[in-house]
Amino acid sequence: MEQQPVINEHNKQEYPPMHTAEHILNATMVKMFGCPRSRNAHIEKKKSKCDYQLAAAPTEAQIQELEARVNEVIGRNLDVTVEYVDRGHIPPEVDLSKLPADASETLRLVRVGDYDVCACAGTHVQNTSEIGQFKIISHDYNEGTWRLRFKLL
Repeated sequence: MEQQPVINEHNKQEYPPMHTAEHILNATMVKMFGCPRSRNAHIEKKKSKCDYQLAAAPTEAQIQELEARVNEVIGRNLDVTVEYVDRGHIPPEVDLSKLPADASETLRLVRVGDYDVCACAGTHVQNTSEIGQFKIISHDYNEGTWRLRFKLL
């Protein structure tokens, strides 16, 4: 029986569909706006929010496109997989800037098909077909920070 590596314990349990949707949202924001992944996120079952650093507020057309792109990725029924790697073997597209200072040498990478990969200790669905529909419910922009609130239907 294969033994799982020991990594830092995660400090909370997210709702797996919402947390996986956050991964897809983050990857889509990076692809659309060239911004970093969310620096501040509050992920809950009922509704969630993420903050992004942007030079200007997205237009309504961009917001509609963002929602459509996230739902398109969810609709691909992508497998969500986990792998353990040491820091010397992290793919170049993985941003480690949010890791805590005491993060272990072995990291857990979560992949959403070929769409996203990031270091994460949270809980996720096994396939994007388990997520449901992503819906942006509100947003605001203040001093370079765009806050996006969303839910799953």
